[in-house]
Amino acid sequence: MGMRHVVVTGGGTGIGRAVAEAFAGQGDQVVITGRRKDVLDDTAARLGRNVRAVAFDAADPVQVEAALADLPERVDVLVNNAGGNTDFDADTADDLAGLAQAWRANLDANVLSAVLVTEALRPRLAAGGAVVNLSSIAAHRGGSGSYGAAKAAVEAWNLTLAQELGRDGISANVIAPGYIEATEFFRDRMSEQRRTTLISQTTNGRAGTPADIAATVLFLASPGGVHITGQVLHVNGGAVTGR
Repeated sequence: MGMRHVVVTGGGTGIGRAVAEAFAGQGDQVVITGRRKDVLDDTAARLGRNVRAVAFDAADPVQVEAALADLPERVDVLVNNAGGNTDFDADTADDLAGLAQAWRANLDANVLSAVLVTEALRPRLAAGGAVVNLSSIAAHRGGSGSYGAAKAAVEAWNLTLAQELGRDGISANVIAPGYIEATEFFRDRMSEQRRTTLISQTTNGRAGTPADIAATVLFLASPGGVHITGQVLHVNGGAVTGR
């Protein structure tokens, strides 16, 4: 395939970092983005010369616009990984104003981040390339309120994106991970009982890893994944089964 230019949002830690490492490991040039410059710079330094960092908030249109000068002129693969459940960092809403704020926070972090970065880079997406968006098992099983709803919105938007990008031979797919260990997602709030429950819901009896997701991203962006578009791939050990 030759060297490609890859952009990974939320690339400083967890799944995003694993994705960046996987692409860099096969010789691609990778730009990782996120809000925390120190974390991004440290990750880029550790992952080597194929990885560089550009810090900005993907949900802020002004910052996305300003970052364009530092992003590649041609993008072969865009991985919209930035997001997370903002409810973990907020107080419980006790009135409608608080509820609205909580919902907007998750929609901004998970939906707008992907939409804005994709739209900003749209003229730079190379024919035959790939966009991979990250959703969650939460979009399919309930219990997580605005976060699950936001990820479901990402999946609905991806259908439109696939239609729009298809004419240029660019694929657009979603990966919906189940429980993934070794990320910052749960903010160290995962109890052993909860962890055991989540693993027991899988059919293969183990938690997922960032490397599991990275391998799926690599496949979708490879020649083997070229005819897959507009799809949601569930990578969850069978905790939620598709058909």
